[in-house]
Amino acid sequence: MNAAANTTDTPSDSVTPPIRERYRIRFAKAGLLRWTGHHDLARLWERMVRRAALKPSMTEGFHPKPRIGFPSALALGVNGLDEVVELELAERIPVAELFQRLCDDNQPGLTIKSVKLLPEGFGKAKLSRSDYVITIPDDVDIDAAQSAIAELKNRDTISFERKQKTVTVDSAQIPSIEIEGDCLNLSLAASESASLRPGDVLDLINASHWIEHGAVINRTRVALKKEFETEEPQLIATAEDGSQASNSDS
Repeated sequence: MNAAANTTDTPSDSVTPPIRERYRIRFAKAGLLRWTGHHDLARLWERMVRRAALKPSMTEGFHPKPRIGFPSALALGVNGLDEVVELELAERIPVAELFQRLCDDNQPGLTIKSVKLLPEGFGKAKLSRSDYVITIPDDVDIDAAQSAIAELKNRDTISFERKQKTVTVDSAQIPSIEIEGDCLNLSLAASESASLRPGDVLDLINASHWIEHGAVINRTRVALKKEFETEEPQLIATAEDGSQASNSDS
């Protein structure tokens, strides 16, 4: 009998798992890019990943897509000054190199602010709070707006319209709302149920006409439930490290 016939193949127990490195990126989206909707923004990031010659980790199934996630969608027409996106890559790239590759794409209206390499097992980004600054048009009656805000602060619950239905939420969804100078500063807490939007709050203080009169909504900060704090240069790269961020429209 041929000795080779007695040889049995034993499957290897040491299969190398695929590389999945997750990077948390903070960026600004402003200028004309604020008129790009969330789905188009996601496609823009997919194109940036391809142009930067990165190897994204892909989802499974018949139509695999790059693993790119946002903790919160930004409404059309709103400037996002400190947004968050997470990229999963099938390779490990030094954060400074990834930062520069993304900056080199020179996407008008998009500025890369920081890139962090997250530790293995670190949770995905989940929204805790969004902070906004809304410019106030010149013709607004500030006293009337202040009165409406004071009345809103005294409520225990808040009702607003969503998809032709009335939704009632706890007033704790608005932890802060104040007029300072020619701006309305607003914080909105994330919720597992229906969440308030800046437009809802403007409706509640009889200020929905501000947008027609030139008011601009800026989301100044996306605060996460769990931030990864580090100053280690191998884990974080920022514009202050000497890299040049991409150009933004004014």
